[in-house]
Amino acid sequence: MARALVVAAGLVGLWQLLAWLTGAPPYILPDPLRVMRTLWARADLIAAHALITVGEILLGLALGTLLGALAALVLAASRRARAWILPLLVISQALPVFALAPLLVLWLGYGMASKVAMAVLIIFFPVASAFFDGLRRTPPGWLELARVMDARPLALLVRVRLPAALPAFASGMRVAAAVAPIGAVVGEWVGSSAGLGYLMLHANARMQTDLMFAALFVLCVLALALWFAVDRTLARAIRWQPETPHPL
Repeated sequence: MARALVVAAGLVGLWQLLAWLTGAPPYILPDPLRVMRTLWARADLIAAHALITVGEILLGLALGTLLGALAALVLAASRRARAWILPLLVISQALPVFALAPLLVLWLGYGMASKVAMAVLIIFFPVASAFFDGLRRTPPGWLELARVMDARPLALLVRVRLPAALPAFASGMRVAAAVAPIGAVVGEWVGSSAGLGYLMLHANARMQTDLMFAALFVLCVLALALWFAVDRTLARAIRWQPETPHPL
């Protein structure tokens, strides 16, 4: 935590130095103090929009993780399913998901549903890919021992393959937590009536750059808080597998 604060302080210092050296007007590059004053003065407005964005991010993360985990289980359980689903997964990533945002808004409306769907599309692939990779890389010795003990397929999955795949699933979840805000904010940019992305877009159109920076600052804080919360939760869930010490 101390290192994170030092890095944050260093970035703010560079920001302030850049504002001084360039002499840019506030509507181009507001200094940190001006942004903090705007954040304090417009706290109610920013908080109201932030709550909507947080709801979209959390719902998207939950649904994307659930769908990704289910897809990975189906892929690991059936070769026939792999032949059909894997190409769909690849195609889903070959298509630029940002280009799908207008269609999602058109189909699902300007409410929360289209933003959650956008977040799910972004989150789904890293979770499904990482979890499936973990499920198919179970140590052979574990599987042989379970078969010697006459373990049934369900017990083999629950007691052996799932625990072995948890570290890979955790890696996918960390990536999902990092990219989850992207889907929600992009959906808000394309079409919405609330949220931090909506607030940033309208503040930029009105040349209220300090308000836009304040909303961006809150979004960064929320994204970092989400990532650290997911990381700590996963570290406790797989505490039986400690990290390898760095040789240096």
